[in-house]
Amino acid sequence: MTSSWQRSLILGGVGATLSLWVLENLTHTLGDWLPAIVIGSGIAWVVLKFQQSDTPKIRVEPVSLNKVQTELVEAKGLLDQLAIESQDLSIDGSAQQLSDLRSQIQNITADLKRDEIRFAVMGGKSVGKTMLMNLLEIKWARGISQKLVLQDTPELFAATEGGIIAERDAWKLARSADVILFMTTGDLTATEFQAIQKITSVGKRLVLVFNKQDQYLPEEQKIVLEQLRERVDGILSPQDVIGIATNPKSLKIRQHRSDGTFKEWMEKVEPQILPLLERLNQILIQEGKQLVLSSSLSNVTAVQAEAKSALNRIRRDRAMPRIDQAQWIVAGTAFANPFPALDLLATAAINGQMVMDLSNLYQRKFSLEQAKTVAATMASVMVKLGLVEVSTQAIAAIMKTNAITFVAGGLIQGVSAAYLTRLAGLTLIEYFEGESAEEIKPDILQQIMEKVFEQNRRLPFMQMFVKQAVDRLVKTPLSASAPVPTPTPLDGLPAPQEAPLEIGAKLEKDVNLEAAKSDEPKLLEIPEVSLVEIN
Repeated sequence: MTSSWQRSLILGGVGATLSLWVLENLTHTLGDWLPAIVIGSGIAWVVLKFQQSDTPKIRVEPVSLNKVQTELVEAKGLLDQLAIESQDLSIDGSAQQLSDLRSQIQNITADLKRDEIRFAVMGGKSVGKTMLMNLLEIKWARGISQKLVLQDTPELFAATEGGIIAERDAWKLARSADVILFMTTGDLTATEFQAIQKITSVGKRLVLVFNKQDQYLPEEQKIVLEQLRERVDGILSPQDVIGIATNPKSLKIRQHRSDGTFKEWMEKVEPQILPLLERLNQILIQEGKQLVLSSSLSNVTAVQAEAKSALNRIRRDRAMPRIDQAQWIVAGTAFANPFPALDLLATAAINGQMVMDLSNLYQRKFSLEQAKTVAATMASVMVKLGLVEVSTQAIAAIMKTNAITFVAGGLIQGVSAAYLTRLAGLTLIEYFEGESAEEIKPDILQQIMEKVFEQNRRLPFMQMFVKQAVDRLVKTPLSASAPVPTPTPLDGLPAPQEAPLEIGAKLEKDVNLEAAKSDEPKLLEIPEVSLVEIN
């Protein structure tokens, strides 16, 4: 024990002496640069350490049969609701779409009992899909007990009309598959990477296959394979990025004879797909039935998304006329009785009845008191963001540059109230389409309102809106008590399904939209004279 301790002490002393000698020589050689080198190395080590820890980890959550069945029930409920809400609307293709979605649900339900595993091979032009399919059939599928279905798909990324149709068919086949073998012949292009993201984002199992690696030198093969693994880091595990050669180039063989002559011939090289076969066997053994359940869950989710999208289109078509009606009622009220402060204008623009009507359309069914609370919250957010003052200034500037026969003290407020009502309605539509929780979240509401405002502040749109609002208010002024005819979409404005959400830009130099820097409402300066005729 004593000798061991002494030996350790001696070795430690020798090591410390050697370290001091090395440090002294480095200091003598590098001089004042040594501390900087040490510090820089330490910083680099810390940065690399944090970068590695921030890399997304690949977690594949197990899918249970109960989970899939629960989602199937929800999907059926959405389809039933779609049938109810679309029965009194003449929407082109709606009946066919509903029938297709119900058929998909039936197929998914039946697929839960199947034992076969479905593979689909995808990729662009000339990546070797057909050759790989043939090799898998001969060298793999026939030799295992698991029942397999191998499907080749049309090429992706073709820019022709026929290619676009073929690509649509390819995605349909991919949707029915449990495992996707995505093929490439080098580093990923942007479109290939987007396709991989699209497949994996819906929960499909994917293996990235680097084919034709024989066309690279051995050192280059390793580099390309490493580049591919880095590109899909966080999406795929390194084991799911595999290099193969389905049809290697033949090798020229030269045989020298004793008499000095030689013979040459081309010798065919066997396909190099063994690493892929080994990985596919591992996937079948380790994941098995999970492949079917994961694929079924992915397909149910896709049906749910399509059903929700169809419901949202129908509801938006119904919501837009109600927003039109509300905006002109509020405009008439503000025109006839101008408000003394901007916060009151915001409160008037967002009325509880419109909130309640829209909530009923989106199956939220707010009471009138709940609707009033939401309206007050939205008015507060609108004032806080400075939208009232910004939009009023923009509308006033537009009206000054147009040949308007009459200028009234309440006209600017009337147009502003209509514009703000429209913003509020579109905000609620966006909110109801994206949020399922019953309780209104003010922070989410504020984010959506900012986005909607940015999408609806382009000068051409606002000029058109102001013109139509002025025509309504000056020629046929409305009052809150007067009967309101059934409104029609504004002439020249985007159709309901495009609701001005396609519009997005800031006002140019023609209109100064300096946002309010304070949350406090400011008085709108309007001439006291109620009506003046311009010659």
